[in-house]
Amino acid sequence: MSATARLTDLGYAAGWGAVKALPEPLARGGFDAAFAAVARREGKGVRQLRANLRVITGGALGEQELDALTMRAMRSYGRYWQETFRLPRISPERIVAGTEVFDREHVDRVLAEGRPVVAALPHSGNWDAGALWYVDLLGGPFLTVAERLKPESLYDRFLAFRESLGMRVVPLTGGPRPSATVLREWLDGGGSVALLCDRDLAGSGIPVTFAGRPTTMPGGPALLAAQTGAALLPMTCSFTERGWRLRWCPEVPVAGPGRLRDRVVAATQGVADAFAATIARHPEDWHVLGRIWPDVPPDPAGARA
Repeated sequence: MSATARLTDLGYAAGWGAVKALPEPLARGGFDAAFAAVARREGKGVRQLRANLRVITGGALGEQELDALTMRAMRSYGRYWQETFRLPRISPERIVAGTEVFDREHVDRVLAEGRPVVAALPHSGNWDAGALWYVDLLGGPFLTVAERLKPESLYDRFLAFRESLGMRVVPLTGGPRPSATVLREWLDGGGSVALLCDRDLAGSGIPVTFAGRPTTMPGGPALLAAQTGAALLPMTCSFTERGWRLRWCPEVPVAGPGRLRDRVVAATQGVADAFAATIARHPEDWHVLGRIWPDVPPDPAGARA
């Protein structure tokens, strides 16, 4: 392991150890101040976030409003990390009780029919807290995919953390069997899955229009639903002042006549449309500091009003 990789791993280990030991108000205040300071420094990630937020809000905000939204988004991102480090100390009962759920009838109907769920999520709010609610709803674990982080020890830490919450995790790459095969078998066996899919990390996704601009998104969730008969349900996480919020969307159809690829393309566009609508309700909780749209680079340095 390189020195840089070892420092990265030790930094996360220290975060999990030290932040868990802090009183919650102190931890929250510290992360809030730190991420606000990062926002003010206007690094490339912050400037990309600002550009992304301009698109997801339809270009309707003035520059000062966009500055304020970017600051709230970075503080929300800080809250995500603070909660992630502290989540093992927060009881599942508290998270379930503190979660507001909107349009739950969509997922309740599918489960009442005895069908598994492919939940499609964007990087919004605290999806790890949402996972605890999802496990409680299902009465058992669900399966998800995790990008294999470097160093390997850091990936192992996140794997152990997420499995402690009730998830079952398969690596996106480098596992003993292809992740798509494992997911398909899990769904065929009646299990449900949850997949983050607003970023095309592999660069081989489905062309879609997202918030009015062309990009690509992973087609895996739609393909899995089409192959297994599971219900494809977009769901977005966000924060309330002291808790969490989940918003379920109607099932995106994947069955029917026509070629499989055409149905997967149409369903992936349906997921993109659902994300655009739900993220726009609480854009400050969308934590995407990377490039989403090919024609939307980071704002230039010094662009703040």
